[in-house]
Amino acid sequence: MIKGIAAIVGRPNVGKSTIFNRMIGERKSIVEDTPGVTRDRIYGKAEWLTQEFRLIDTGGIQLEDQPFQEEIRMQVEIAMDEADVIIFVVNGREGVTHDDEYIGRLLQKSEKPILLAVNKIDNQEMMTEIYEFYQLGVGDPIAVSGVHGIGIGDILDQMIQSFPKKAINEYESMTKFCLIGRPNVGKSSLVNAILKQDRSIVSDVEGTTRDAIDTAFKNDGKDYVVIDTAGIRKRGKVYENIEKYSVLRAMSAIERSDVVLVLIDGESGIREQDKHVAGYAHEAGKGVILVYNKWDCVEKDEQTMNQITKKLRKEFIYLDYAPIVFVSAKTSQRVNTLLPLIDQVHDASLLRIQTNILNEVLMDAQLMTPPPTHKGQRLKIYYASQVAVAPPTFVLFVNDPHLLHFSYQRYLENRLREAFGFIGSPLHIIARERK
Repeated sequence: MIKGIAAIVGRPNVGKSTIFNRMIGERKSIVEDTPGVTRDRIYGKAEWLTQEFRLIDTGGIQLEDQPFQEEIRMQVEIAMDEADVIIFVVNGREGVTHDDEYIGRLLQKSEKPILLAVNKIDNQEMMTEIYEFYQLGVGDPIAVSGVHGIGIGDILDQMIQSFPKKAINEYESMTKFCLIGRPNVGKSSLVNAILKQDRSIVSDVEGTTRDAIDTAFKNDGKDYVVIDTAGIRKRGKVYENIEKYSVLRAMSAIERSDVVLVLIDGESGIREQDKHVAGYAHEAGKGVILVYNKWDCVEKDEQTMNQITKKLRKEFIYLDYAPIVFVSAKTSQRVNTLLPLIDQVHDASLLRIQTNILNEVLMDAQLMTPPPTHKGQRLKIYYASQVAVAPPTFVLFVNDPHLLHFSYQRYLENRLREAFGFIGSPLHIIARERK
């Protein structure tokens, strides 16, 4: 469970990215050997003292045609909007600069906790350099060295303590789904189309995601919550200039959802940003449905749907398990199919397989296609067990985990899907050596 979001801000060349890399370290969860998943180095998910948190590196963002201080201001405003805690990084070797003072004045307007990290303090003799940073007026300076890891633990300790206490989830028993996608793909229109079809709306309350609205409603006696991430509080042209930051809105909504609807604009087609947001849902282990919206605007014949389906499968190769729906929020075409499909995907993510049946399927799979040999050794799967749901997670007890090749793991996954369905749900397969 994500504890909170922290953002690293500061002027250029003070070591923000070094501290970012040090904090996510070997625990970074954005690395995955799945073909087709697109990632960004401006964010990460990390863990400290058993608490997971998001980390934003504003140094990883590039703004074109922006004056130097304007770029800094925009990054600070993004951090102030998105983060629960702000880590303000300064260069201890250079002392206080005008840009540091400028950032300090901006942060003083924030109601967020601020941790002042004086970077590049590499030894005890340099400790006296940190005291002049008190004049920034944003709190006690903390001596750190991103290169050597000095003081990083102190920053992380204070960061965890400063995160807000999460409210109790009042929607625990309901099916929660969100709509994510690029700006103007029709997220809000589709939410309205879903809610207009004789649903009884229970409540509209602000969620824990800033500017997201959780709408609880009933349909055919079932309780749902739709999380609309479309509402973005724009400060000037911050978000227009930095489209990639729209994904930060989606990430928290994804983590709170059971099923994620990835919307694609039928007018403009598939864009790289679509792969970004879809990749987050896949990595979070959520049920996924690909929704091709604005179908009414597409010039089509009897082959168009098949052609687009093939293209979607090619572009989203890592989402081959996700069902595809062609809808129009404007005309409500096929919108009525979404809730039954959401139920189906949610049920699949919670499906548990009896151990004896699971092992029968895997035994048959090995008999039909034996594992390939590697350096004269062959993988042996002794038995398997399902250890978790949402997503369904299976542990294979084997002779040597290194012998489970990616291609054979995909083969086993496909056999599990043939036997049990798991529509729309990713599967996790873990190999462990049998002791």
